[in-house]
Amino acid sequence: MGKSVYSIVLMDEVVEAVDRLAYEAGTNRSNMINRILAEYAQMATPEQRVRDIFSSIEEAVRRQNALQLMLGASDAMLSMRSALRYKYNPSMRYVVELYPHSAEALGELRASLRTQNAALLLAIGQFYKLWSGLECVYLQGAPRRSETQGGRYARRLLLPQQELDSERAGQAIAGYVALFDACLKTYFEHLNDAGGALRAVEGCYRAGLDAETAAL
Repeated sequence: MGKSVYSIVLMDEVVEAVDRLAYEAGTNRSNMINRILAEYAQMATPEQRVRDIFSSIEEAVRRQNALQLMLGASDAMLSMRSALRYKYNPSMRYVVELYPHSAEALGELRASLRTQNAALLLAIGQFYKLWSGLECVYLQGAPRRSETQGGRYARRLLLPQQELDSERAGQAIAGYVALFDACLKTYFEHLNDAGGALRAVEGCYRAGLDAETAAL
């Protein structure tokens, strides 16, 4: 769906009310007006699809105990966190950002661990390499574009060739984050056994990978 610039005349009181709604929703005036008019006209917009996918992710996350939802930074992002069993119980943060108008990618997953602990940074970097290697082996189709820097990992989420509805797309994304988190925790459980860690993480990955998660 394309967007164009239109000039409309609105009452000042209406604009103030729209601005309040936009502020509460973490968006801007134009997006809020577009949302209100689309809902009134019973049209599904890309922004509505993003909200529906996030609702599906939130529902899936609430059904398990490993991940905890965080307050969203914007209407295009959803944040979660998970505690690692390591010194001082550091938290892994996951941010899912969706691209409502992209024809190339569904969005992006970013994982980050804020720490200055050199040993922890080394371990998390080794896990990122292991994860990327598993994806190269087990995921077919278009290459998954990922980047690592320090304690951070970013990975593009592909648009599945067979389009998923919002509920299934959200479940697939939630499943992918949960699988990443489960493999990460498995890795840390075997941190002192390199060979055992590789086998355990690969087993966890294979057991948790399904067709819809693999399509991302």
